[in-house]
Amino acid sequence: MTAVSPTHPLTLPADDRALSPYTGYTRAHWEAVADGLLDAAWRRSTPGRALIDLPGKPSVSGVRSDGLEGYARTFLAAAFRVAGADGKDPHGWLDRYAQGLASGTRTPGREDTESWPLILDHHVQGQPMVESASVALGLRLTRPWLWDRLDAAVQDRAEEWLRGALRHVPAPNNWYLFPYTVAAFLDSVGRGDDETRRARERALDLLDGWYRGDGWYADGDGRAFDHYNGWALHLYPVLEAHLSGDTALADRYGPRLREHLEGFSLLFGGDGAPVHFGRSVTYRFAASAAVGLGALTGHTPLAPGISRRLASGALRYFLDRGAVGEDGLLSLGWHGPHEASAQRYSGPASPYWASKAFVCLLAPEGHPLWTAPEEAAPVEEADRVLALPAPGLLVQSTRADGIVRLHNHGSDHVRPHEGESAAQEDPHYGRQAYSTHTGPTAPGNVPDNHLAVEVAGVPSVRRRIHPLGAGDGWAASWHRPVFVSGPPMVPGLRVESVVVARGRYELRVHRVAGAPPGARVVQTGWAAGPDGGVRSELHPLHGWTGPSGPFAGDGVRAPQGTAYTPWALVPRLTAPAGGTAVYACLALLTGEEGTGPLARVAEVTAADAHGVTVRWADGGVTRVGFEPVSVEWACG
Repeated sequence: MTAVSPTHPLTLPADDRALSPYTGYTRAHWEAVADGLLDAAWRRSTPGRALIDLPGKPSVSGVRSDGLEGYARTFLAAAFRVAGADGKDPHGWLDRYAQGLASGTRTPGREDTESWPLILDHHVQGQPMVESASVALGLRLTRPWLWDRLDAAVQDRAEEWLRGALRHVPAPNNWYLFPYTVAAFLDSVGRGDDETRRARERALDLLDGWYRGDGWYADGDGRAFDHYNGWALHLYPVLEAHLSGDTALADRYGPRLREHLEGFSLLFGGDGAPVHFGRSVTYRFAASAAVGLGALTGHTPLAPGISRRLASGALRYFLDRGAVGEDGLLSLGWHGPHEASAQRYSGPASPYWASKAFVCLLAPEGHPLWTAPEEAAPVEEADRVLALPAPGLLVQSTRADGIVRLHNHGSDHVRPHEGESAAQEDPHYGRQAYSTHTGPTAPGNVPDNHLAVEVAGVPSVRRRIHPLGAGDGWAASWHRPVFVSGPPMVPGLRVESVVVARGRYELRVHRVAGAPPGARVVQTGWAAGPDGGVRSELHPLHGWTGPSGPFAGDGVRAPQGTAYTPWALVPRLTAPAGGTAVYACLALLTGEEGTGPLARVAEVTAADAHGVTVRWADGGVTRVGFEPVSVEWACG
């Protein structure tokens, strides 16, 4: 793991490089981080401790909901911390949450200092439903030391508030697991009934319908695949099976988590970073929640030392890079504050869903997760390329620089009933590729890793993604280009895209069909900055006529930068378009020095409207065809 000087104010134990040669972190470090984050957050509580009001721009849900969010999400960290220590609570966290529960549920919905907002339908006042799951799970985990000691009146009030999650409509995605978690808690304390049973059955029925294979769930009825798989869709049912001892539930959902971790474990870089992809990335090290859960429950293909290396690597990555400010609080952002990494629903306390990573603390001190020596992460063992056909993703990692690249040919953020509006372009889904060392450029800047068709000077946007397959080192998809102004779509215009990963190189081939006269195509590469430690290049192979070469000479400036660099340059290729044509180029994102010019890596030996044949410098040959899409390999 790359050495970086820590920038956080937390007091941690000394590194243990004997037990943890890669990260230096042990279980004691995880406990210390939880305590430090809780201590800083509690300095911002209301007098009755029902709300934790953190500084920053309020979310669209309002400051009262944000205060509940501060209470609920930090409660998760405290609950994992105390439950994992078998009730030992040297800082008295649970007393504070007990007092806050009593204060917040006394007169819910009232506009006073302490009262919690009511839980209503997702489109009316839905955010409290999200937080109800964290409250319920916190109570479930700490039952002997908190719930069982509450006055009966407080228990009744808490139940009545929580039941709002069962009686109102969740958002049509992972939100159905929030009433599921509330219902599971009520069942566990003898307060279950037909209402709780229906909530649990409904959630699991939907979850099964969203399962697409390869260990991946769609986040709803569409094709949104992202980190919500780990910190929500797998987390809630598998953790419930563990807490309840329900072997049937474990047998139903545990194998899916195991399969998910086969691929997901490749999405952490050599420096510990998760891939910057999908919404809510400000939850940061929550990306390791599935890894910790798998180690806790045994539903994992990973050795304990690998699981700890991944989880601790992600935790240390963010702590060392400013995720926790001088005030001890998690900011909205990635490293430090970064507005483009947040969604409109995010508020000052939203980053504390990172608390889900502390699920690993449920594994006691003597568990192999904590006693086995750390082992290398998958990215540190060998170069890898893994196709995930179900979500339409291709993972490409290189050992020498620790970079992981995720090529996206199947995940978008368009619901089945929605039209494809360019005004709703989402940089966290619409780009062709994401990585552990670069982030998407901000809206209004030149988009990175994007193929645009320009009609009358207006560039297109990629919205709904239609997978065309994924196999040995490749993935493919097609989309209809959508435009911000003028007609939303051009009749007959279609882009088919194929990526082939080979070592550190990416062969990107597109067939643009139905382009009107006078149109142009534009291909961009990875967004890299002068201080990012990585180099980005694009090299034309076929069809391109515009700028090429290393980004330092031919990049387009992205002045708002990315989550990794304050400003960035994006390499770009251009060409005229009309009718049907095929375009091919090589892309490179690397942290290695002396890799040589891309012009020497490969050349196109044959091309027509049906595909291209590429010969690599080592003599290997790749044939990319369309109608239907196919990728064939041959030795030189």
